[in-house]
Amino acid sequence: MELTILVENTTLIDHYYKGEPGFCCLLEDGEEKILLDTGYSGLYLENAAAMGIDLSQVGTIALSHGHDDHTGGLAAFFRAFPRWQGRVVCHPDALEPKRSGRHPVGSPLSRQEVEDRCRLVLSREPVVLSPHVVFLGEIPRRTAFEATRPLAKRWDGEGWVGDFLPDDTALAVEGETGQWVVTGCSHSGVCNILLRAQEVTGRETAGLLGGFHLMAPGPQTEETVRFLKEQALRRLIPCHCTGFEARVAMAEAGLPVEQIGVGSRLTL
Repeated sequence: MELTILVENTTLIDHYYKGEPGFCCLLEDGEEKILLDTGYSGLYLENAAAMGIDLSQVGTIALSHGHDDHTGGLAAFFRAFPRWQGRVVCHPDALEPKRSGRHPVGSPLSRQEVEDRCRLVLSREPVVLSPHVVFLGEIPRRTAFEATRPLAKRWDGEGWVGDFLPDDTALAVEGETGQWVVTGCSHSGVCNILLRAQEVTGRETAGLLGGFHLMAPGPQTEETVRFLKEQALRRLIPCHCTGFEARVAMAEAGLPVEQIGVGSRLTL
């Protein structure tokens, strides 16, 4: 099981690829290729080409949630591969409009526009994407310290309501050294996501990679660090929307924090 970071906020020395404030990674499960998110633009396509990766062979695009820094590159993918026969898998609310003030922050493509271009699979329940990768579906909110406030607004079919990101989800990946959880932004709470992954697969988590949406020290960061320590993770790779101070707090607590950037390639 190989994972390659195609777009991320961080670029690394001697990795001559471009970054942006978004996220996109490629999972290769044998012959099956899965994209998790598409970044903010089509930049991931440029990086993939520079890495010698043929994204026309992707069979599934899974969306962690509907924000434009994760769905913004969908249109570029369809332009690059107009005859693509794959599927997009996401929560039913992921492609509905979202806005912050007057600014749209949701997917630039509507549900209908995506459905017109590929097979669209909408699910609140887990979906098996490949022999070793599961889309977790809607994440139950179990912890008292996560996802306690709405983030901007979403259209619920009748009007604009506070957005608690019910569409936020992640992937459970069966790796060679145990189960990994790969997240986009963890708006539903990274601890809630880990609990959901363990519920769906029945396995403990060995590694965690992705955006945790923790920016600075505070009660949520403190409780998250405590929870993650109890999980006895062997590898912890925060990226994208995880702030510097939050990463320092994790490292100071003795968690096995690692850094990645655009072009990083991991064997899970």
